[in-house]
Amino acid sequence: MEEAMKMKKVVIVLVILCATLQIGSSLIDGLLPNGNFEQGPKSSQMKNTRVIDPHAIPHWELSGYVEYIKSGQMQGDMLLPVPQGDYAVRLGEGASLKTKVTSVTKGTFYSLSFVFARTCAQEERLNVSVSPNSEPKDWGMLPLQTMYSSDGWDTYSWGFLAEANEIDIVLHNPIAHEKDPACGPLIDFVALKALKTTHRPKDNMLKNGNFEEGPYIFPNTSWGVLIPPNIEDDHCPLPGWIVESLKAVKYVDADHFTVPEGKRAIELVAGRESAIAQQVITKTGRIYDLIFSVGDANNACEGSMVVEAFAGNVALQFQYVSKGKGGFKRAKLRFTAMSQRTRVRFLSSYYHMKSDNSGSLCGPVIDDVRLVSVRNPRIP
Repeated sequence: MEEAMKMKKVVIVLVILCATLQIGSSLIDGLLPNGNFEQGPKSSQMKNTRVIDPHAIPHWELSGYVEYIKSGQMQGDMLLPVPQGDYAVRLGEGASLKTKVTSVTKGTFYSLSFVFARTCAQEERLNVSVSPNSEPKDWGMLPLQTMYSSDGWDTYSWGFLAEANEIDIVLHNPIAHEKDPACGPLIDFVALKALKTTHRPKDNMLKNGNFEEGPYIFPNTSWGVLIPPNIEDDHCPLPGWIVESLKAVKYVDADHFTVPEGKRAIELVAGRESAIAQQVITKTGRIYDLIFSVGDANNACEGSMVVEAFAGNVALQFQYVSKGKGGFKRAKLRFTAMSQRTRVRFLSSYYHMKSDNSGSLCGPVIDDVRLVSVRNPRIP
């Protein structure tokens, strides 16, 4: 009887602990406090659209030329896009947004997702940094010149390692010495997601081969999330992989796109400038099969697509003819490992645009990538 009471107490404690952990996790995976900027400044804290009080927007600290933009607002003949809701923030020349996050775990990898829109003709960039104190420990310069969707906005992700349990996140528009100090990116929806440590499953030598672990995707957005190239991002928000190219790749979900397997996949949206790679330990002289799915995201991306797969010094060009309505085919590349480490790499041979006359970039979808050892291969 006494033993049963002890067990009952242990179960109760575990239930409470699990509930507490779930609450703590929910504070991280999702929109930051006032991350959609719907809570705004008072009229006395503004001069026209410019915010003149650095603490006027709840949960954020502003510096430089920051504007509070209302949906439907015009700039000359141009409509300033607000993705969702009623308000967004525009960072002028040298301006920045800073917020403090106290619910992260030191030593954990996180991805930061945010929606942005270009509002000026010149090349725009955004400096993203994270720090446990006033000095930035992790930062990246994201190029915003290429727009991948025709909606007027894109979602970008950026990965970092938390070096403390309390951090400052800063979004900064570098000084560009333009004639208009208000010129700069429009920011809306800022969210965090803790990234799980990925492991190689028993039937796959690759980590995160199905791309199920990745950056936060905003539930009510239908344009996916861009993952920047590795040269701009020390910690890729796609665990296990790096974006080994000059342009971004797009992370898509099954709620808004067709994906070959599971809930997530990668769309190669910038031709040969859009590539993903992973390095894996192999045994010299052993034969391996690289198996993967190629398809389309059911997003009006039509035509003949070619995905190039590389494993060490062996390459395969796999053709997929898309009708733009979803579908996929399986491909296989057999190779003999030439060293103890083999780099697996995928890219799209050509640029593609949607057939809906939107001008949006698109491309083939990669999913369910597997690398397996072939112990007794058949001789053709």
